[in-house]
Amino acid sequence: MAGTQANKTQASKSDSSKSDTSKSDASKAHENPKTDPKDVSNQIKDPSEWTTGGEPMTGAQASYLKTLSEEAKDPDAFDPDLDKAEASQRIDALRKESGKA
Repeated sequence: MAGTQANKTQASKSDSSKSDTSKSDASKAHENPKTDPKDVSNQIKDPSEWTTGGEPMTGAQASYLKTLSEEAKDPDAFDPDLDKAEASQRIDALRKESGKA
């Protein structure tokens, strides 16, 4: 019976620490500015405003752009030397032309 009581006490401590954790998680969420619905600093930005827009396009962008240019039967639309911003704009244009946007 002493073992059962010890298990109940341990479970009780575990439950209280879980509630303490969830309380601190909840207060942390309120401290995170990205959870504020009024904060617009993380909204979709025009590619020309990207701080990393001048970097080479990502592998995912290159792959998707290649696929879209092949589907559009416009191989010249794919340029491996595009930067991230240029690739994004070209992807958007090809998606619009193909009706995928």
